[in-house]
Amino acid sequence: MGEAAVSADVLVVGGGPAGLATAIAARRKGFRVMVADGAQPPIDKACGEGLMPEGVRALEALGLHLPSAGSFPFRGICFSGSGVRVEADFPDGPGLGMRRTALHRALLDHAARLGVILMWGAHVQGLDANGVVLDQQIFQVRWVIGADGHHSLVRRWAGLDRYRFDQERFGFRRHFRIAPWSDYAEIYWGPGCQIYVTPIAPEEVCIAVISKNGRLRLEEALLHFPEVRSRLRGAEATSGERGGVSASRELKRVFRGRVALAGDASGAVDAISGAGLSLSFQQANALATCLEAGDLSRYQASHHRLVKRPLLTTTLMLAFAGHPWLRRRALSALSSNPALFARLLAMHVGAFPDSGLIHGVLPLAFKMLRNPSP
Repeated sequence: MGEAAVSADVLVVGGGPAGLATAIAARRKGFRVMVADGAQPPIDKACGEGLMPEGVRALEALGLHLPSAGSFPFRGICFSGSGVRVEADFPDGPGLGMRRTALHRALLDHAARLGVILMWGAHVQGLDANGVVLDQQIFQVRWVIGADGHHSLVRRWAGLDRYRFDQERFGFRRHFRIAPWSDYAEIYWGPGCQIYVTPIAPEEVCIAVISKNGRLRLEEALLHFPEVRSRLRGAEATSGERGGVSASRELKRVFRGRVALAGDASGAVDAISGAGLSLSFQQANALATCLEAGDLSRYQASHHRLVKRPLLTTTLMLAFAGHPWLRRRALSALSSNPALFARLLAMHVGAFPDSGLIHGVLPLAFKMLRNPSP
């Protein structure tokens, strides 16, 4: 093994969106930053490819304004199921649909412009008392950030693989060449699964299915959603089907010593929330502030604050997904009172204080209890 080399203030393990965003945030604080990833860009992943408004704002705080070409703004969220349809606009500007690879390229280019050192095809093999073992050489670094995804090795090496809860579902995604038929991101609720439709370009949509069934593919799932299947009739598929895990996971700790976790390595919310990417970018900004203060213990509190709200609303939506009678009642209640849905959406994207969630959820629960079963 080679001699130890002083390489950087911050080494980020993982060059996906979470890792690049964290590297950008740290670099903007003046740190010398390196990113190491065994893959080659652009890095793709199965996801719904919708970025919530707070995620767009978090990227802007990193100095990155996503291009309008190759993306599509969506004004809010639409729920459809049990014969009803209800929609609500975001209160503080649109979200943005964009291919995952295009988002990764935008982050990569921004990181390179800022002077982040990018090491692709580099394999981190473990942590060392003074840094990390990278391709058989010890690199001395002050801080190590694990942004290496659901199955994070950094998390395991740092002894942070302890959970408050951990559950998984499975998602499969494909793109189709067709003009978006709605300027909302749509969630269609069906038997044991949901279909997500995200406009990602003026002539392209992303279609994804998520369920507990790891064998349920998009083509089979669409049989239960005749409206979506009818709209896609004759549309050219512009990508192959890509699958992945959609996890809901909360860790007991997200840092230890000089090691911190970000993105899916630090926990996750189910894709039903649409908040995964947004959380990663918000965590990047929070983590960089803690690095600047030289105190990672602050990151634990910041991380908890950021994930608390989306975890709560995700739990509520997963209850709808798992209990058809509850879903029918909820959709009926929301369709009869669209203002309630708008309030819940505003809370979900952080337009109201976290304490307001109780005042949003309680009226929905009351209406559901009053309504007879459909």
